Formats: sequence, structure tokens, C-alpha cells
Amino acid sequence: MCTVCGCGEGEVNIEGEAHAHPHTYTLVHERQQGSLVHAHPHPGETPHGHDRENLHFGAGAAGAMAPGMSQSRMVQVEQDVLAKNDEYAAGNRLHFAEHGIFALNLVSSPGSGKTSLLTRTIERLKGRIRVAVVEGDQQTSLDADRIRATGAPAIQVNTGKGCHLDAHMVGRALEKLSLQDGSLLLIENVGNLVCPAAFDLGEAHKVVILSVTEGEDKPLKYPGMFAEADMMLLNKMDLLPYLNFNVPLCIEYARRVNPYIKVILTSAVSDEGMGEWQEWIEAGLKQAAGQKVNEVDALKRRIAELEAALAAKGG
Repeated sequence: MCTVCGCGEGEVNIEGEAHAHPHTYTLVHERQQGSLVHAHPHPGETPHGHDRENLHFGAGAAGAMAPGMSQSRMVQVEQDVLAKNDEYAAGNRLHFAEHGIFALNLVSSPGSGKTSLLTRTIERLKGRIRVAVVEGDQQTSLDADRIRATGAPAIQVNTGKGCHLDAHMVGRALEKLSLQDGSLLLIENVGNLVCPAAFDLGEAHKVVILSVTEGEDKPLKYPGMFAEADMMLLNKMDLLPYLNFNVPLCIEYARRVNPYIKVILTSAVSDEGMGEWQEWIEAGLKQAAGQKVNEVDALKRRIAELEAALAAKGG
């Protein structure tokens, strides 16, 4: 069991499989670099202000601390785990490219409204775009049941003690979904703003969902996730009149971490921003279809080159 995040040897259950498979990944979370980390002062420097009263366990080479494990060992474990995950992610990405599938990895803290946003998105796309969902939770199939109620296929992945989806889990779920070419795949990750940032699933984009019922300082508190995301959906905007939430400040914080992040203000209840979100998805699907054409053309060119080489050799 990982002493940093608690993600360890729980049971991973892919819905529809006869037997569960152990989740053997142990994760040392990604190192957050540069100005994103409020680290220890360098040796010889004097702490200032209240920093003397604070404890910082993320200043080492691994960006974390685990009792009984050296920083170098933690870095090696992280590198080994993520390298294996990246291998699976590359396989997923190739599959998506070959079939023109637009895959999005939706990440957030618990309670951000991901599932409600997903169901509303599916309803808007119904009859126009084929949509399938991979649902990640530690336990239950409640969210997958909500998705299936819209008519979209969904596979529940229960991670047990695991606090994120990984590329291997998604690959196994894909085998059961049998996606058609040109589909939209929505991957709802486990509610967690930390370790899902480190795990590539083969997706085209990470989309981070932050609700106005949370603090506007979340991008600064969890910079790794916002740095990795291409899109931030600032959700539950229908509740804004009843809350003390500074929207411009939240966007400023997000762009302080990631200057290129796109932001859409959304509400599954009032439908605010859903049209813009839908347009962004449709543009991504067109791009995925274009990549598929390019892949096919590249394969045809390669086959022609091989045939020409064989002919030159008299084969």
C-alpha cells in the first residue's frame, strides 16, 4: 500500500468480469516543479513570516515523503510505475487514433457535479454523436447506472483502495465497450485532484471540473492537476448567487498555474455554457476524424513503400 496516497493493493473490478484483478500499482505522486510548489527554503536561507510555523514534506526530489523510504527510492518507484502506465496509454492512444475516437479524461474533487454534467452532455448529443462512458469510483455502480439511464453505454471500474484510474484499467474497459469509429469516449475519473494528474490514460485532453461550491483557490492548492488540464469547466454556476465565490479570481489562479487553460462556465441545471462545451466537443471529434484519415493515409503510404522496395528487389 502506498504510504503517500493510500493507493495500493485493493481490488480492481471491471464491471462484467468474472473475477477481480489486484491493483498492484504503488504511486509516488508527480513532482510539482518551479513556482507551483511552496517548498522548504534552500540550505542557508532563513524562513520568513509564518513559514517558520509550517511543515513542508514536498520539497525533496520526489515531491513527497514516505516514512522508511528514501527520496531516490521514491523517485525510482514513481518512474517505474509511470513508465508502465505510459506504455498502456500509448496503446490506448493508438486505438483512439485508428478509430477516430475522441477521448476525454474528466477529473475533479468529489461533489463537483461531474456525473450530472455528463448526463446533461449526453442528453444534448443524443441522436447526433455516439457517446460511451468509463466510470471510475472506488466502490458501487451508482454513477454508471445514472449514465446508462440516458441510453449511453457505460462500464463501471471500481478501483477499491486505488484513488485513480490508470491506462490499463481503461484499456480493459474499452474491450467491453466495443466503441464504434467516430465515437466520443468520456472517462469519469475517481474524485481526486492529486494523483489522476500523473496518469496518462491515452486521452486527447484532461478536463478539470471545479464547482463554485468549492474554493476559488483550488488551482493553487492542487497545481499539478490544473497544469495538466487543457480545459477547466467552472461548474454549478446556477448556485453562484447564493455563494461567496470570486469567479475572476478563480480563473486568474488557474491561468497563473496554466496560462493556456481554456475555461467555460457551466451548469447542468440552467444549461449555462453547455452550448459552448458541446461546440468544443464537436470540434474535437472532427479533429479526431481527421487524424484517423491521416493514419490511414500514412499506412497506405507505408504499404506502397514496402511494395516498391520488394519490387526493386525482384520480390
